Amino acid sequence: MVERNATITCPECGATAVEQMPTDACQWFYECRSCHALLRPRPGDCCVFCSYADIPCPPVQAGEGCCA
Repeated sequence: MVERNATITCPECGATAVEQMPTDACQWFYECRSCHALLRPRPGDCCVFCSYADIPCPPVQAGEGCCA
């Protein structure tokens, strides 16, 4: 079963937030609620969840590969 909720951690300030991951789109940007840093995927990752969350995006979880 694919998890839709993930805890994303800001690499700038360390703040965490539980967010619902989209299943039909790739999220390339995320603004930290605490410090307002704009997060982008790291090189080689398809989305901000694959880069900064505790679990990867739904397509990767399902074994379908990158959501891009």
